[in-house]
Amino acid sequence: MRKSHPIRRVVLATAATVSGVVLLLSLKPASDPNAEAAAGAAPQQTAAAQESPQGGAAATGNGTVDGNVVQTQYGNVQVRLTVSNGKITKADAVQAPKGGTSDQKTALSIPKLTQETVAAQSAQIDSVSGATYTSTGYKQSLQSAIDKMKASAGSSQGSGSSQGSGGGGAQAKTVTGKVVQTQYGAVQVRITVSNGKITKADAVQAPKGGTSDQKTALSVPRLNQEAVAAGNANIDSVSGATYTSTGYKQSLQSALDQAGG
Repeated sequence: MRKSHPIRRVVLATAATVSGVVLLLSLKPASDPNAEAAAGAAPQQTAAAQESPQGGAAATGNGTVDGNVVQTQYGNVQVRLTVSNGKITKADAVQAPKGGTSDQKTALSIPKLTQETVAAQSAQIDSVSGATYTSTGYKQSLQSAIDKMKASAGSSQGSGSSQGSGGGGAQAKTVTGKVVQTQYGAVQVRITVSNGKITKADAVQAPKGGTSDQKTALSVPRLNQEAVAAGNANIDSVSGATYTSTGYKQSLQSALDQAGG
């Protein structure tokens, strides 16, 4: 029998090897089932992550809320609230009267109104003297923003919104006393009350300018501390700041009266 040529044997061996490799590859799964499952799950998780902030905002009361535009005699007023966990953390007036004397009144009133909003956590805030129309429009727009905030929060925010309505002594609440006019300027006290006790006291208004700055800086921190320690308005006046001390105690007492203390 005639022997095969060596080159032919090499070619046949190579062809057999290639055929074996092709056969093995054809038997291997086209893809890893686990990898496919992971690949399929990834888009779903991404979609859920994109939707969750919106759902969370409705559930926990986070984000910003714009109140209604309120027309006043001197221009529009509109309030925007920033809310976190159902509480107002920031207030802004995105619209306010402008031009002429309105610029001064807006610059005077809006910072006070926004500060009062965050402290009071409601629209029950004092109007700013000299800016009655702006203050009224601000409070109306603020109330509408609060209404929207509560509506968007839904039932899960219902218990949180009840804190502002004095749902029990265990709930902390903030009360602002009346403005008391003194010889050197107005004094107004704000207190935070929890379980029937004063946990914090601040003077949101105090005499300013000239020597009043020094007297205010000297007296108000002491008076705040005394108010928390005593839990009432029977606190000592600060020497050298008699008028400020007297006005402070009167405003403090009015705040306690409102708080029921």
